Amino acid sequence: MVDFARVQKELQECNRDFEVSGIRVVPNGEANLAHLLGTIPGPLGTPYEGGTFKIDITLPDGYPFEPPKMRFATKVWHPNISSQSGAICLDILKDQWSPALTLKTALLSVQALLSAPEPDDPQDAVVAQQYLRDYQTFVGTARYWTEAFAMISSLGVEEKVQKLVEMGFPEALVRSTLESVGGDENLALEKLCST
Repeated sequence: MVDFARVQKELQECNRDFEVSGIRVVPNGEANLAHLLGTIPGPLGTPYEGGTFKIDITLPDGYPFEPPKMRFATKVWHPNISSQSGAICLDILKDQWSPALTLKTALLSVQALLSAPEPDDPQDAVVAQQYLRDYQTFVGTARYWTEAFAMISSLGVEEKVQKLVEMGFPEALVRSTLESVGGDENLALEKLCST
C-alpha cells in the first residue's frame, strides 16, 4: 500500500523551493496521490533550455519500496526518452531505486539525464543514432521539439480558447481543460482529443 503520509511530505518538499529548483509535483486530476504530475525546467545550456517538461508519475502499491513509474507527458527528442511513448531509460527508475530516494530526487535525476544523454544505452534508437552520427542535427531537432512542445505559448488565455473552439471543441470544456493543464495549449489539445 502506498505510504500517502510520505507522499504528502514529498509534495510539500518539492513545492517548497519551486522558485529555486523549478520542480513541482501536484496530484493529477482529483486528489489521487497515486497519480501525480511533475514539471521540470529544461537545463541551461542544453537544447531543452527554456522548456517546461511535464512528467506523468504513477506510484505503485509498493512505493516507496518500489520506484515510481515516470514517463514524459511532454514530447521530447532525447536518446534515453521514447519520442513515441515518453518512456524514460534511467537506472534509478528501475533496479537502482532506493526507498531513501524521493520524487524530487527522481525528478532531479531525470533533469540531469536531459543534460547528459547516454546514447550507448538508448530508449529511442533513432534519436541515439542521430546523436552519435550528426550531433548538430540532433541539437536542432531537440531544440525544435522543445520550442514546439515544451514552451508555454505566448498567446493569452482568450486567444488559446478561441483557437481551440475554432477546432470544434465546446468553449466551457476548452476553458476547464486549459485550466486543468496550467494553460498549456498542447496538453489541452491532447486531453481534448482523447476524451
